[in-house]
Amino acid sequence: MGTLGRFLIYLVIAVCVILMAVILGDSGPWYFAWLVGSVMIVLIAAAGGALLDTQEGARAQPGAGGSIRSSR
Repeated sequence: MGTLGRFLIYLVIAVCVILMAVILGDSGPWYFAWLVGSVMIVLIAAAGGALLDTQEGARAQPGAGGSIRSSR
């Protein structure tokens, strides 16, 4: 896709965002906070799932001793 195509796509996105801001009015910040909060919850849950998988994988490896110990 050329530079002109990207420019047109960004122009359409900008027009849609401006129209949504005009329609939402004073409720816009609330919807923005709701959207950002929802995305953060999903990302934190995914990070927790990845951490759990990593810990279970470390326990399943031979020589791991069956537990993860701290370095104190």
